[in-house]
Amino acid sequence: MAVYTDVAAEDLAEFLNGYDIGELLSYKGIAEGVENSNFLLHTSRGAYILTLYEKRVAVDDLPYFLSLMAHLAERGVHCPQPARNCNGAVYGELAGRPAAIIDFLEGVWPRRPNATHCAGVGEALARMHLAGRDFALFRKNPLSVGGWRPLFDQAAARADGVAPGLRDLIGRELDHLEARWPADLPTGVIHADLFPDNVFFLGDKLSGLIDFPFSCNDLLAYDVAICLNAWCFEPDHAFNVTKARALLSAYGRERQLSEAEQAALPLLARGSALRFLLTRLVDFLDVPPGALVKPKDPLEYVRKLRFHQNVESVRDYGLTQPGFAA
Repeated sequence: MAVYTDVAAEDLAEFLNGYDIGELLSYKGIAEGVENSNFLLHTSRGAYILTLYEKRVAVDDLPYFLSLMAHLAERGVHCPQPARNCNGAVYGELAGRPAAIIDFLEGVWPRRPNATHCAGVGEALARMHLAGRDFALFRKNPLSVGGWRPLFDQAAARADGVAPGLRDLIGRELDHLEARWPADLPTGVIHADLFPDNVFFLGDKLSGLIDFPFSCNDLLAYDVAICLNAWCFEPDHAFNVTKARALLSAYGRERQLSEAEQAALPLLARGSALRFLLTRLVDFLDVPPGALVKPKDPLEYVRKLRFHQNVESVRDYGLTQPGFAA
């Protein structure tokens, strides 16, 4: 979450006239995150999240994201629901951006995730994958392996200004992954961005998943790899095997990864690290003037990438094959 586009009070009030969610009492920007502009709204009916979808979200994709949340909720996956306006639409336009209003989800995201949090995420991710099996819509992942080289091309000329040798490091890794990326693993609906700030807890109990604008159809095990990178490294960048074991074991109790998925997990984790390195690098280099957001450090994912480059098998993530149900 972030604020790239400011919203004038009079424009917001006019936008809300099209919804039956009560009278606006207050609103404020949410400065966390890097992708879309988000605001917390308080109305006479309660609290809501207003999202203005920015550069990486196409308006044609909004029905996928918003329909997916409804689909998952019907199957027991806790996630917020979009509000419909008086015309029955789940999004409109505000400040020149496509915009949607989403239910406020109770809970807080964990600033210092522990093994219990990681187990909750693993279980919820597996249940989301299972619940998405009969979702009718399809969206190709624009930020899978085929989308990484265009990102690299945007940033390559300036990469060494962020860190010496970064351009060559990314170029070599991109060549390696493009030549080896698997095409025959199980696919389905993935969240693709399940970082700690997109998972809410009440105490140690997971209360819901939020922020679905990167959701798409892709390799299910790739979603697991994204979570390994997002949840299982410490602030000093050390990999926490205990957290990884908790996440993967909880996932496996709901949906066991195939032997092929297990074998591919180190490569998928490398790909996940490169994907977020590239998007963070582009964002770091191209923050719009006046944006109320602090870009995240792309070099965090250089360190994660180097770790995964030395991983030989799933055993290095704290588990023995097969399964993940231990």
